[in-house]
Amino acid sequence: MTDWLGKPYYSLNAWFRHTYGQKCYKIAVDAGLTCPNRDGTLDTRGCIFCSGGSGNFAVSADIRNVDEQIRAGLLRFHKKAGERFVIYFQAYTNTYGPKEYLREIFSAALSEPLVIGISIATRPDALGTEILELLQDLQQMYAPEGKFIWIELGLQTIHEKTAAYIRRGYELPIYEKAVRNLVSLQIPCITHVILGLPGENTEDMLETVEYLNGTERCPKPFGVKLQLLHVLKGTDLERDYLDGKFQVLTEDEYVDVVIQCIRHLNPDIVLHRITGDGPKALLTAPLWSGNKKQVLNHLHREMKARGARQGDSLQIF
Repeated sequence: MTDWLGKPYYSLNAWFRHTYGQKCYKIAVDAGLTCPNRDGTLDTRGCIFCSGGSGNFAVSADIRNVDEQIRAGLLRFHKKAGERFVIYFQAYTNTYGPKEYLREIFSAALSEPLVIGISIATRPDALGTEILELLQDLQQMYAPEGKFIWIELGLQTIHEKTAAYIRRGYELPIYEKAVRNLVSLQIPCITHVILGLPGENTEDMLETVEYLNGTERCPKPFGVKLQLLHVLKGTDLERDYLDGKFQVLTEDEYVDVVIQCIRHLNPDIVLHRITGDGPKALLTAPLWSGNKKQVLNHLHREMKARGARQGDSLQIF
């Protein structure tokens, strides 16, 4: 079993240190793209929880050129962070644009000497043949230099009733096809799951996590992000929350459910995130999530007290 560096789960930091011998950092950039859930192709409102395509932590909203964002990010982090970086194309749907523009921005990031790879946040229904060919071309070009391409997919839940409520805009077989295509190209996939979605109980969330261990229809991903549901200002989710249509998880409830999820997740899967900190200026609820360090310390203490480890409920050791 991989050494998890003292943690009871396989963290992204452990993967980086075993692979590159040091801590590595993500630099989030905004490529100025939109989303089929916003431009009218599927809808104009976006997902119900979306305030900015998850791009609130990009290098700078004032810098629209991706090359300049990358350089600004490298200058900001380089001296204190080390010499290995991942460029994270985060805001909205980052394979939803002209093929040549995507080639230009992805190549610019991969060409930076300090960059070890790129992580591209997108939707499973935005990975058509042209895009897959582009990703394959880039992989063949940069893999010999030791650089990777990751694709991050927002699954959020396997339950179609919840998916319809959050306006995800695609059905589960679309996700499964995208993962199979990526696996066939040997491009690692990172799947996002939201814990605490309205109408879902612990059993529902565990079903989503257990599904990610792999099925006949869909291989397991390289990595998983477990994200606490945030209610952000100006979203349709906030309206429903303020109208009293659902309640958010308390810190104790979240810690309990995330531990259960970790225990039901295959220990070979890298946990890229186990909580999240929404931008405080936009955060309506839960306010306790604004202290990420406190939440992580609480989680680690409780896992130690329970003797819990990633995958220990699967009886595969």
